Amino acid sequence: MGKIRTAATVAATVVGLTATGAEAAGPHHPDFGRTEVRAGVPASAARFTLTSPDLRDGGAFPAGAWAGSFGCTGGNRQVRLAWHGAPAGTRSYAVTMFDQDAPTGSGFWHWLTWDIPADSTGLGAAPPAGAVTGIDDAGLTGYLGPCPPAGDVRHRYQVTVYALDVPSLALPANTPAALTAFTMSGHVIGYGRITATARR
Repeated sequence: MGKIRTAATVAATVVGLTATGAEAAGPHHPDFGRTEVRAGVPASAARFTLTSPDLRDGGAFPAGAWAGSFGCTGGNRQVRLAWHGAPAGTRSYAVTMFDQDAPTGSGFWHWLTWDIPADSTGLGAAPPAGAVTGIDDAGLTGYLGPCPPAGDVRHRYQVTVYALDVPSLALPANTPAALTAFTMSGHVIGYGRITATARR
């Protein structure tokens, strides 16, 4: 599977700058300025099945799911998710969408919802009762679709469902995304992931 590049443990916990010849080629090279940050999923976490009628792993985001702001004109329609096969001991779920290629040095969180009840098997347009919808890196609540900078490299967006060993993260909805991910990282016992792309 290779290294998972996320900022889920802390925002910009940089573990190595890739000072390669490719980076030295200049700011238009696809790998220019890339850093690696620690993964927020422990190696011991079980993998379970995540599917979506809106996304295919390795495929592109549909126009309706793109952001309708920041220079993009998509419908900002939250993608639908379904999952099964989470490990025994799952007491709640969390869902995130993370752009690992955003030119920030720490990626960009587009969507965080947690405290999803353990008997849930999917997520539609509205979160189930008891779930908490957090703020993204733009300071907005709820889903924010992709909108990479015009002319930039193809961005990879990790849509992840985490199985957690606690019924609640006990965090308010306005908790910064990186702090939410940091808190969650100590409770992940399984995950499912779809990585979809966007470029303009």
